[in-house]
Amino acid sequence: MTRLVAGGIVALALAAAPAPAQRAPVFHAGLDLVDVTVSVRDGRGGLVADLGAGDFVVREDGRPQKLELFAPATLPEEREELALNLGMLFDTSESMRKDLRLSQESAIRFLENIPRARDLLLVFFDQDIRISRYSSENQQGIFGRILETRGQGVTALYDAIAVYLSRVAETPGRKVLVVFTDGDDTTSRTSPQDVQALVRSTNVTIYPVAFPGAYRTNSTEALRARAFLHSLAQMSGGRVFQPVASRELAGIYQSILDELGTQYVLGYASDNPKRDGKFRRITVEVRRPGLRVRHRTGYEAPRDETPRPKASGR
Repeated sequence: MTRLVAGGIVALALAAAPAPAQRAPVFHAGLDLVDVTVSVRDGRGGLVADLGAGDFVVREDGRPQKLELFAPATLPEEREELALNLGMLFDTSESMRKDLRLSQESAIRFLENIPRARDLLLVFFDQDIRISRYSSENQQGIFGRILETRGQGVTALYDAIAVYLSRVAETPGRKVLVVFTDGDDTTSRTSPQDVQALVRSTNVTIYPVAFPGAYRTNSTEALRARAFLHSLAQMSGGRVFQPVASRELAGIYQSILDELGTQYVLGYASDNPKRDGKFRRITVEVRRPGLRVRHRTGYEAPRDETPRPKASGR
């Protein structure tokens, strides 16, 4: 059984440049909005950061939606819609033993490259889940904590992701989760399908940093673990990175940071009033030709609880 050792919340802000006047944001208060974080790249893979609200077309289940919120990530992050919440999950199980040094180096270098960290939620997991919260004043302690970890025990990856997602589900703003793992799970009570359902219902962008692990590269177990990580990235609008050497780490961090600094936050009030809990597919298109868009695939609609029948009195 998995034990939850501690709890907390994490927040982080990226240094932001002032937004050009022609990209002034559109905000409408008092609406129940569906938020979509969008990354846009050109045909050569370069990030595109000069789009305006009129460049985007958002559809839900094929129906065009009216854009009620538009904000480039380069705006000052006092806006709660742009505030970036960061979580890091760190696999310390036995299957990560041979990759642990590279994983430790990955996590430390990533933290060193994150600008203006205010608070950080760091989750270590093997058969247990250990959650620590750090402020900007005591982040030096994070490095020591990471370096002290040893690979041991079985793996509760699904439980660890579920715990993090449940804690940030109601947090406003952009939510980003970086997971350092080989994708293996041997002990979770949460199923991979349950994790995927949580991802669909929570606007969190997931970036797995995937290590080879203990299984042979093309074994059934390794392919299943990698497919799970790719599914999380695909449905959340993130990307999977697969480092095999330290020299690759700097490029990975810079890629994530560049993407976070050039994203757009779009919001719309769904034209579907049903509260049926069903999955609704989101597609975002850009009117400018030749651009590629990445975002979460959709969300699960809220569900009204079935009212319990009242007991009859006599």
